[in-house]
Amino acid sequence: MQTSSDRHEYPAHWEADVVLRDGGTARVRPITVDDAERLVSFYEQVSDESKYYRFFAPYPRLSAKDVHRFTHHDFVDRVGLAATVGGEFIATVRYDRIGADGMPASAPADEAEVAFLVQDAHQGRGVASALLEHIGAVARERGIRRFAAEVLPANTKMIKVFTDAGYTQKRSFEDGVVRLEFDLEPTDRSLAVQRAREQRAEARSVRRLLVPGSVAVIGTGRMAGGVGRSILDNIREAGFTGELYAVNRAFPEDLKELDGIPAHRSVGDIDRHVDLAVVAVPAEHVPEVVTECGEHGVQGLVVVSAGYAESGPEGRERQRELVRHARTYGMRIIGPNAFGVINTSADVRLNASLAPEMPRPGRIGLFAQSGAIGIALLSRLHRRGGGVTGVTGVSTFVSSGNRADVSGNDVIQYWYDDPDTDVVLMYLESIGNPRKFTRLARRTAAAKPLVVVQGAGSAPQGHAVRATRLPHATVSALLRQAGVIRVDTITELVDAGLLLARQPLPAGPRVAILGNSESLGLLTYDACLSEGLRPQQPLDLTTGATAGDFHAALLRVLGDDSCDAVVVTAIPAIGEASVADAELAEALRSAAEQVPGKPVLVVHVELGGLAEALSAAAGTAPQVEAKASGARRLRPSQQLPPPSASPAPPQAPRVPDTTPRLIPAYPAAERAVRALGEAVKYAQWRREAAEPGKVPEYEDIDEKGAAEQIDGMLTRGQGLTLGTEETCELLGRYGIAVRRAVPAFTADDAVRAADGLGYPVALKATAPHLRHRADLGGVRLDLADEEQLRRAYAELTGLFGKPEELRPVVQGMAPRGVDTVIRAVIDPAAGAVLSFGLAGAASQLLGDMAHRLVPVTDRDATSLIRSIRTAPLLFGWRGSTPVDTPALEELLLRVSRLVDDHPEVVAVTLEPVVVAPRGLSVLGASVRLAPPPVRDDLGPRTLPVY
Repeated sequence: MQTSSDRHEYPAHWEADVVLRDGGTARVRPITVDDAERLVSFYEQVSDESKYYRFFAPYPRLSAKDVHRFTHHDFVDRVGLAATVGGEFIATVRYDRIGADGMPASAPADEAEVAFLVQDAHQGRGVASALLEHIGAVARERGIRRFAAEVLPANTKMIKVFTDAGYTQKRSFEDGVVRLEFDLEPTDRSLAVQRAREQRAEARSVRRLLVPGSVAVIGTGRMAGGVGRSILDNIREAGFTGELYAVNRAFPEDLKELDGIPAHRSVGDIDRHVDLAVVAVPAEHVPEVVTECGEHGVQGLVVVSAGYAESGPEGRERQRELVRHARTYGMRIIGPNAFGVINTSADVRLNASLAPEMPRPGRIGLFAQSGAIGIALLSRLHRRGGGVTGVTGVSTFVSSGNRADVSGNDVIQYWYDDPDTDVVLMYLESIGNPRKFTRLARRTAAAKPLVVVQGAGSAPQGHAVRATRLPHATVSALLRQAGVIRVDTITELVDAGLLLARQPLPAGPRVAILGNSESLGLLTYDACLSEGLRPQQPLDLTTGATAGDFHAALLRVLGDDSCDAVVVTAIPAIGEASVADAELAEALRSAAEQVPGKPVLVVHVELGGLAEALSAAAGTAPQVEAKASGARRLRPSQQLPPPSASPAPPQAPRVPDTTPRLIPAYPAAERAVRALGEAVKYAQWRREAAEPGKVPEYEDIDEKGAAEQIDGMLTRGQGLTLGTEETCELLGRYGIAVRRAVPAFTADDAVRAADGLGYPVALKATAPHLRHRADLGGVRLDLADEEQLRRAYAELTGLFGKPEELRPVVQGMAPRGVDTVIRAVIDPAAGAVLSFGLAGAASQLLGDMAHRLVPVTDRDATSLIRSIRTAPLLFGWRGSTPVDTPALEELLLRVSRLVDDHPEVVAVTLEPVVVAPRGLSVLGASVRLAPPPVRDDLGPRTLPVY
């Protein structure tokens, strides 16, 4: 590594793995003096044209002086990074700090020249774009704010790398050279470009695993049974459309086939390219297999082998080494300890899993970290999809096991624009990067439903996740804010998924109920009320209703503008049940097709015949996308009707939806209505997400003054809870006024404070065990004169002890209103979170707090105060006067701005905030400062290291 003469130690934190445009990976790291031979070898493989573009002249080889210059860096003014695959360089980038005269300089000069060189065989893979992100982040860390690059006009590829990056730039042409100058401060456009590249690259990396042209199963036994042989048989029996190979080091040298499948002792012996390797060998033999795969050019691995992080610390280190080893060769890993992957597409038909049967093809993407839960989900979808609710199946399935590399985030990137997937169902035992997950979930949910069950316990032993201080309920609330349909059980997961995969989204909460059972209709009515829906009185068709009666009734309610969804309840027919069931299924299906646009659900009681009839009514095998006027046909769950309360805005002509209308059937009213309730909330989120609101600007905010105050206070320590005066001053810079509280260590002090503030006043104990606990008697209000104040002071000290223990304060009385609390914290995993609730023990005991990610928009603030269960108290509950919620929304937005503008503000609490009919009063506040957690979502693209 670097010698002792260098100015800075080797910056190991600059090392990173990145996903390239084609889905492969590369390692980015600083170039050191030990890289001389690698650099020379790399340069020899670069074409003369690329060398000319780099040095503006023929430059066939590097001199010893060049090699020294390009490998000796101080990591401050001169920095070089290399992208490596298999330990060898495939691209380099360097910067040299320069002064205003263009000559080499040191800080405080803040400009640097930057230059790239990419091996011809790796051009077009997005290597230069990734290196630009990383060298830019390094430069910002070293105080460089601007890059300059000189490029020959013919080098259009490199010019495009700079111009497409999204930075604010200046371009000039002089002496036959294009000079580009651009600021390194991230912009909205540069972040958008970076995230679009991230999505494409990560989606393609998953596609390489799910859509392989050839698969080798390593660890296949000669006899039936065993993990490797079972997976091989499953792939063959599913009808995999690509090339399949069996690999086992123990095969006899003369064994050429295994039940008709080409057999080899090593991947290296296969004379064709292998896209995917399924590894089913003992953990101690996996490193050798990874090396063989990497050297043969395998693109990805599914590691079903166990014995990794789930087995303890030694296994965790083995798992980390596995990931490092695979990424060295540009391969990504699903697993280890994975159940496998499935792709039901007719063009692929891959069942590289331990599931003995291929799931039915369909349009549901399924992700499970746990193999056991994956089995349960596949089983339920198979059972429900074929015999109860119609033929709905799976597009792709991924079980990530220990999730050492490929995670739910990566698979969401793939499903986001996968044309074969309309609904995403996920079972998550842990979330490795909550900040990124919520960002990806928000974008995905705007296009297709994302339904999640999140394990409430601690992460499984095999999962390395970032520590979070947020309660499980808070994380769930943040997921809902991102548009995630959050459910509690895998039964609810399947129930919601089947509805969303088959039916359009409801335009509102109004539900029509019809059926041949009054009791079942009333149960459905009550279930709707429990879910916050607005049911109409059930229409009882009586037990003698025929299929024609159901058809006519369903047509009427579907055509009624006063309902947004229909629940049909049915009990078994008497006599020729199977005939009646088939007629009823056809009647419901035809009515729903005649009046499309509203979801229809069936609640049945042990009606196997009806379920089978509904199943036979239509199928959901992937259909060819219809094209018209250049538009793509929308699937049912992607079609979002306008709110029923307002007319539909003008829209572009929509391609008619020819997807068969499948009516999901549920064995219980509660399950059907719960699924419908989630669909209603999701549809509402979609409408609101179309106009996400804005973060208001306030002219009275002193952002610069707050920054100077914070910097000055942080010089006193790394973690600092501000005193009262400092808290009031800092909050005041953001337009947040805190009502003054004067300490009163004696009764005379209290009287003097009241004289200064003016009567009436409040006397409060601020000791930690009494603070904000009016229910304990530590507060006296509306003290009108000195006599009342002295009496109250004596009562408090008599009840709770000496003044130094009580820490009493005197405060002017605020207008009467509703006591609320506002908090903001920065969580190292999820980011900044703003929380709101009513003050008091009851709300705290019930956990009645609402949460939003910062920055909060005006729409977020409006929904935040309406999200708590006790919100009616703010809006005139039982005849009380409504309070000033617009003032409360503004306060929430100001706190959000403070935390967003200054990440050093790691915690803010305003309690209580008394919201009156006109205005509000902040009666107590605390602020904590500390160096903020590192934000990796604003830096260059990197793969996580667990």
